[in-house]
Amino acid sequence: MATKTLDITKEHCPMTFVKTKIELAKLHTGDILEVLLSEGEPLDNVPRNAVEQGFNVLSIEHIEGTTHKVIIKK
Repeated sequence: MATKTLDITKEHCPMTFVKTKIELAKLHTGDILEVLLSEGEPLDNVPRNAVEQGFNVLSIEHIEGTTHKVIIKK
């Protein structure tokens, strides 16, 4: 099992989930993707879209300021 980190804090929807989905496609089943994103639309949309696409959202945590980390298992 591998873990990869993706920083999309500077991105805006819909690119936030597009970039997340591209990174998830590169991973093997069981691998983990840690996504750093901003609150608002990205924080609402990325976890929801990941679940809709069949991925497991393991946790969502506040890092600092407006930055959050979403951990997704493929």
